[in-house]
Amino acid sequence: MKDTMRAVEISEHGAPDVLKATTRPVPVPAYGQVVIRVAFAGVNRPDALQRAGLYNPPPGASDLPGLEASGEVAAVGEGVAGLSVGDAVCALLPGGGYAEYVATPAAHCLPVPSGMGLREAACLPETFFTVWSNVFGRGGLKAGERFLVHGGSSGIGTTAVQLARAFGARVFTTAGSDAKCEACRALGAEIAINYRTEDFVKEVRAAGGADVILDMVGGDYIARNLKALADDGRLVQIAFLGGMKAEVNFTQLMTRRLTMTGSTLRPQSDLAKARIAQELREAVWPLLEAGTVAPVMDREFALEDAAAAHARMESSDHIGKIVLRIT
Repeated sequence: MKDTMRAVEISEHGAPDVLKATTRPVPVPAYGQVVIRVAFAGVNRPDALQRAGLYNPPPGASDLPGLEASGEVAAVGEGVAGLSVGDAVCALLPGGGYAEYVATPAAHCLPVPSGMGLREAACLPETFFTVWSNVFGRGGLKAGERFLVHGGSSGIGTTAVQLARAFGARVFTTAGSDAKCEACRALGAEIAINYRTEDFVKEVRAAGGADVILDMVGGDYIARNLKALADDGRLVQIAFLGGMKAEVNFTQLMTRRLTMTGSTLRPQSDLAKARIAQELREAVWPLLEAGTVAPVMDREFALEDAAAAHARMESSDHIGKIVLRIT
């Protein structure tokens, strides 16, 4: 490996144009880590939150944005088994994906599914780790249950729609246009609700209520979500794009036996993420290799055009995942 690499850093907190090209030292793998020569890096909402100063990296993580990537293993640290230089992988990252090389725990790497390219594989870790651990872990979604995901055309949404359908749930979703709703139906959503023109609470209640809701909006959606839940339903919160505070009537929780929970992925321990990776490898990777589920791709940008990629994501015009082409 060379000594320095191209990267994109957050020069200061602010709008997308604070993302600037830079040169950094190539990372060295610590114990239990590998270094990946990055082919593609996924672009995700947490990257934009970090850029805005609202989602700081955990202690010891790279300050560079980028929480998922695909590429080839370029170096292997001590204590690593099962991975060798040259292996094609995709990986969940603690940070640092917007660069030619990145270090990450080996246990957070997964093989590139057979038949899938590196471009598509870069879109898997962040969304699949998030959806699997929250919808099926915290939410406990089971076959035959009714599942609502907000923002069904997003990277998280397209993943959640497909996985919930693949595991036998009835899938409902919201999206911001008729075209996005149609895209969600094509992925397996039984009901797709244009939240700009329809009341999702009314529509979901008419279908029996949701047993599990995955929400990224927060704010005034929280009370509405509780109304949309069926008795014994579970609300799983993974972001607060519409605000982090809400007034909740706890009588509903008690009399209808509702559950509110949630999580963020990045601050969890390396061991917790390794366990999610193993569960994905056993339960979900066969679905990817069979073509039962697949990442939905929106657009590709060069590394140096990361600001344009962020602007595209924050416009909410995209359907599916946005990636950066690194090498």
